[in-house]
Amino acid sequence: MNSKKRVIGCAVFVCILVIAAGPAQAQIPSPALLVLSEDSSSLAIIDPQSRKIVGRVPTGQGPHEVAVSSDGKLAFVTNYGLTNPVTPGDSISVIDLAAQKELRRVRIGTAARPHGIAFAGGKAYFTAEGFKMIGSYDPVRDEIDWMLGNGQDRTHMLVLDRGLNRIFASNVGSDSIAAMERLDSPDSNDWNVTVIPVGKAPMAIDLSPDGKEVWTAHTADGGVSVVNVAAKKVVQTLRLGTKRTNRLKFTPDGRRVLISDRDGGELLVLDAATRKEVKRIRVGSRPSGILIVPDGSLAYVAVQGENHLAVIDLKTLEVTGRIPTDSNPDGMAWIGR
Repeated sequence: MNSKKRVIGCAVFVCILVIAAGPAQAQIPSPALLVLSEDSSSLAIIDPQSRKIVGRVPTGQGPHEVAVSSDGKLAFVTNYGLTNPVTPGDSISVIDLAAQKELRRVRIGTAARPHGIAFAGGKAYFTAEGFKMIGSYDPVRDEIDWMLGNGQDRTHMLVLDRGLNRIFASNVGSDSIAAMERLDSPDSNDWNVTVIPVGKAPMAIDLSPDGKEVWTAHTADGGVSVVNVAAKKVVQTLRLGTKRTNRLKFTPDGRRVLISDRDGGELLVLDAATRKEVKRIRVGSRPSGILIVPDGSLAYVAVQGENHLAVIDLKTLEVTGRIPTDSNPDGMAWIGR
């Protein structure tokens, strides 16, 4: 009898420990899709197979873009701040994805307005609109170890070449692309900045997979500038008649370019070689962020006005599904195979 009481007592004790500890943290699926919500100031972790949110992590106010470390362990989120009421953001959230928690919030400076972000060479490179600069954050040393000004207004998005010797940034307020080239050795901190005039209010930007061209979509005039990297000049301007382009992405094979027309409710598909329009896909109200999976089979488009992601089959160029998200989804990143 005493033995039975001891067994029951132990079982009750274990149950109490489990309840006190709370529910176990859900494991991150592989692959996983990360999606930012500007309105709820959070990062959602989505299982692309079940198309369900499996975790959430709070961020700073108004997160816009996210990048993931090469090992898939950390996410870096630019906290851009609010536009209504105007509250400029000043930080980057560093998130432990396995633990699903914010490790630290790196302060850049008052009214920095960080926006674009990319991870390469062990560091997170970011734009700071309010400072007319780009910079890099070293997560190992936990410090912003480099910043470079370009003298242009609203430095918004950036893209890096594979060797980290060239960085291109779109400057919305100056109608320009800044081409920043490292001088001398890969470890040199000497950079040359070339300002390349483009169309009105360039925002979206991407580098072709072969590194030969930079494309930028103009928010205000419905055009796209094609920049020759070697010559550092515009070689062609495409007149697409879009209403307000937001993001532009090359497919991994470099054959096509996807452009979201935020006010037109469409995703444009262009042939990169001929630079001709292939199709316009109706995706919904206010499409914004675009993410293409590594094998080039699917694209996800953040449809801000309807709080979901549109899933695009890149072979058929059709919407094949929709994934519910938190309010006002935008920047995305991919983890895993």
